[in-house]
Amino acid sequence: MAAPTKKPSAPKPQPPTNRKKATAKAKLISSKLSYKGKVFSVFTDKVLEPGGAINTRDVIRHNGSVVILAVDESKNPKDPDIIFERQYRHAAGQFLLELPAGRVEPGEAPLAAAKREMIEETGYRAKRWTLLTKYFASPGFLGEWMQIYLARDISDGVSQPEADEQIEVFRIPLSEALALVAANKIHDGKTLIGLLLYDAGRRSGRL
Repeated sequence: MAAPTKKPSAPKPQPPTNRKKATAKAKLISSKLSYKGKVFSVFTDKVLEPGGAINTRDVIRHNGSVVILAVDESKNPKDPDIIFERQYRHAAGQFLLELPAGRVEPGEAPLAAAKREMIEETGYRAKRWTLLTKYFASPGFLGEWMQIYLARDISDGVSQPEADEQIEVFRIPLSEALALVAANKIHDGKTLIGLLLYDAGRRSGRL
């Protein structure tokens, strides 16, 4: 009986050979202020692309924001409580579960802004602060960066929200917050990034 014919193995995918490292930047030709608001401004920029094309881009300029992942490890260090907010977001058209956050005022240090925002929105204060990451929310058209801080050794107090802020503050254990992420019940980007980074840091022993 003849031995069965061995099927040839599928070829391994090869990396593209025409990949070029992006090193050139677009050159700004002109910039016009199209809209100036309380929180952000919109500029219409004409840019010369590295390939030679000239494009017009509308760019939202923002001073930057801070996000606070405040944790209480005093009751259950293995499954600490996370401070959450629930508020209605007009742009999204729905109530969202979020980590506390807010904008950095001109000339304000990001960490000082994080401490201020946490007190204003939640009343909580923290003794230990660690920068988790800094990222751009949507760099295709938005110049806003966001810094996420981990706040530990927290103590409660009285919140001082702004007149247009209707915020519900509460605690959720980390395990339940991650279950909400898995169930697609948290839709806020900064909150997803903060929670998953914190969980990864705990699992690796870095946090």
